[in-house]
Amino acid sequence: MTGDLWLRAARPADYDRIIAVVDDWWGRPVRHALPRLFLDHFHDTSIIAERSGGELAGFLVGFCSPAQRDCAYIQFAGVAPGERRSGLARSLYQAFFEIAAKDGRHLVRAVTAPANAASIAFHAAMGFAVTGPVDGYDGPRCAKVLFERRLDQPA
Repeated sequence: MTGDLWLRAARPADYDRIIAVVDDWWGRPVRHALPRLFLDHFHDTSIIAERSGGELAGFLVGFCSPAQRDCAYIQFAGVAPGERRSGLARSLYQAFFEIAAKDGRHLVRAVTAPANAASIAFHAAMGFAVTGPVDGYDGPRCAKVLFERRLDQPA
């Protein structure tokens, strides 16, 4: 990265640092969407952004799907409020795209709530096709907006 900010592979122990800040970073309860199992099982495909001294600046939790061999999935990504609009989220996504491509994946997918206009705009700007909202995607009365990006096409 730049200056005193760098990216590294996540470790299971990073879960406690992430879960301690996500509700504050989002301004609402979201920790339920990131159970510990993601960092326990998918830390090698997840990314941490840190400032010198170890301050958490951002993270991306993603995995290469074991069931859909062509697909990688981004479960959760976050950037500290003071780091927003710095390009850090784009850097986290680019690093994940590289991980997915190295594993032979050609698609990256993600979802968000229809009310999350900032996420929808970000994914569209990153070259994701945006579909939805899809009613009932996560059960009754739980619509989601779906994102899909081919890695062999530029953003």
